[in-house]
Amino acid sequence: MTEHVVAAIDGSSFSASVCDYAAWASRMLAAPLMFLHAVDNHPPTVEDPDLSGSLRLGARETLLNELAELDEKRARINREQGRLMLDEACRRAGDKGVSDARPRQRNGTLVDTLAEYESQTRLLVLGKRGENADQASGHLGSNLERVVRELRRPILMVPRTGFKTPENVMIAFDGSKTARKGVEMLAKSPLFQGVACHVVSVGADTAEHRMALAWAVDLLQQAGLHAEGTIRAGEVEATLHAFEADNNIDITVMGAYGHSRIRHFLVGSTTTSMLRNAHVPALILR
Repeated sequence: MTEHVVAAIDGSSFSASVCDYAAWASRMLAAPLMFLHAVDNHPPTVEDPDLSGSLRLGARETLLNELAELDEKRARINREQGRLMLDEACRRAGDKGVSDARPRQRNGTLVDTLAEYESQTRLLVLGKRGENADQASGHLGSNLERVVRELRRPILMVPRTGFKTPENVMIAFDGSKTARKGVEMLAKSPLFQGVACHVVSVGADTAEHRMALAWAVDLLQQAGLHAEGTIRAGEVEATLHAFEADNNIDITVMGAYGHSRIRHFLVGSTTTSMLRNAHVPALILR
């Protein structure tokens, strides 16, 4: 089965960045691009009060029929709006050099729809927040958190700051089995060919840390990537964000949540916090 770069779009202000980064990834990976729009006709809302007790005899049936007609009208509008967004996304991708982008629209929640296409996904690109999310800068869309926890595919989360061709990438590396697996994935991928890769470990400058860091840098260099390693002391998140700013980092690469049941439901992890405060795209590896 062909694996695609899958870009999830909606009516949010993040969609333009999603389109542009997805087109870039499609070209770098030489993978077909698919734009996916999930039509969820039952978004979470405040529960309506039950007014049935105040309705006259026969009025309840009339009201229910009217509500059903309104729901169907809303569903048609949502589908048409989605088709227009998909058409525009494909046109935008064509302007970026991807002429054969494929639009797909499905009824259902975003998470369920992405799970349906997981086997066809090589890289998933989506925005930090969706169209119905709180737009406060420190807020992370609930859909994104669920997608990161549920899917077993690399995910590129993008902010709405606009596309910039990546020149400097930071790889957060702690020497763990998961981190090593992530470095091996990057070494086999053409995504960052020609891009400077900074492998960063946060902690004490010990022989053990230097050895683990050297392994990662050597593996990336053997794969033809421009890689160098750095060890910095300090609190993990603050140190990584400082490195981003000091080195004009365009994309941050990090491992996702752990696999234990406790970690699966732990919201206050470094991964979640880094995503909440991200100002550059984040590539999340499983």
